[in-house]
Amino acid sequence: MMKVIGAGLPRTGTTSMKAALERLGFAPCYHMVEVMTHPDHVDRWLEAVAGKVQTREDWDRVFEGYEAEVDWPASHYWRELADAYPEGKVVLTVRDPHTWYPSIRMLLSGENRPDLSDEMPEQVRLLFASMQRMRPALDQIGRTHFGPDWTFGDDLADEELVVAAFNRHVETVEQTVPAERLLVFDVREGWEPLCAFLGVDVPAGEPFPHLNDAESMRQAFERMRTGDMSAFPFGQPGS
Repeated sequence: MMKVIGAGLPRTGTTSMKAALERLGFAPCYHMVEVMTHPDHVDRWLEAVAGKVQTREDWDRVFEGYEAEVDWPASHYWRELADAYPEGKVVLTVRDPHTWYPSIRMLLSGENRPDLSDEMPEQVRLLFASMQRMRPALDQIGRTHFGPDWTFGDDLADEELVVAAFNRHVETVEQTVPAERLLVFDVREGWEPLCAFLGVDVPAGEPFPHLNDAESMRQAFERMRTGDMSAFPFGQPGS
């Protein structure tokens, strides 16, 4: 059963949230990295954007073995998951939208997606090939936020438009999910509000994980281009 439903946009601390939720026992937690490390998962999301995933049984198959989710593509379906799993609690990760903007721009722009040349290390080819197959799903997800003409890899140059999309998303979630079922959470707040909301103990003496900031992400992409897959978080393609 999906116990924790992430509703936050990418680059709102979702990598840290994955680690935190798994530490708290909501494991494993679904994240875009699952698609990147398990290429067969791409088919699940192509079916979802095609409207073929609708019932709880359908979502059970998509998330078989997982107890939580954060980050796209899963968090895009927060509304459907909240309906399918009425027992699940919803966590909306947030941050200052103006500091979020350059991070999401770097993530979604085409500069980090090189052409799949024969010279590229095989593991890197597999990873980026999976993301290429995800294009139809990512295009559709992005268009709901950035407009009908957006495609994955387009430069999000209009900060005002992107920040407005962020604020609109936050407002929609807050107005849709009952207050007693929703936690609006900035990962800088640490363990206490998250643990209180989920009804679990705060890990004694452990700092809240803070992973994959913008500079770390940029450096990881650069290392991955050279075949250094140790830069890839949470495992490697096929693992």
